[in-house]
Amino acid sequence: MTVARGPRRIAVFCGSATGRDPRHLDAARELGRALVERNIGLVYGGGSIGLMGAIADAVLEAGGEVIGVIPRTLWEREVGHRGLTDLRIVETMHERKAMMAELSDAFVALPGGLGTLEELFEAWTWSQLGLHRKPCALLDAGGYYDDLVTFLDGAVAAGFVDAKNRAMLIVEREPAALFERIASYAPPVVSRWIDSSTS
Repeated sequence: MTVARGPRRIAVFCGSATGRDPRHLDAARELGRALVERNIGLVYGGGSIGLMGAIADAVLEAGGEVIGVIPRTLWEREVGHRGLTDLRIVETMHERKAMMAELSDAFVALPGGLGTLEELFEAWTWSQLGLHRKPCALLDAGGYYDDLVTFLDGAVAAGFVDAKNRAMLIVEREPAALFERIASYAPPVVSRWIDSSTS
């Protein structure tokens, strides 16, 4: 089934490990297949291992488009995927993130570690600042991000995150619901990003 609306490509941030919970690997593969069903291309970090490799392989096996963006140092360590539709080798991590953002219409984080969180939070911060109007989302496979979501809601209650900015982050457990939210996403108007009470 192909939907008529929605993004053309989605950047997916995820772990270079598979983790201990098999639901996380299953979620990466399921998301990959769901992207192809909706004729959405994958943009990701170019790796061949962990959840990164799993989602890329799932998209490729289903006949979809995969664009990998990887820093030269990682490519030279032989962790890069050799079978992608399109591979972009860049010099720095900053270039990688900028190119992934340029190529994508939305950002989704699967389970992952520090790099995954850093990439998602930077994309979300850019949205808060009005530097782009693309949706940012968590695919909360197996409840992996439950504690993070609780923390973010607590940050709103504590006055450090504006409720409008918190609402920018889509959180869903299943790809179908995630895609619906992404397709219907309407970014808030950003007129002033620093406030004396919430900054």
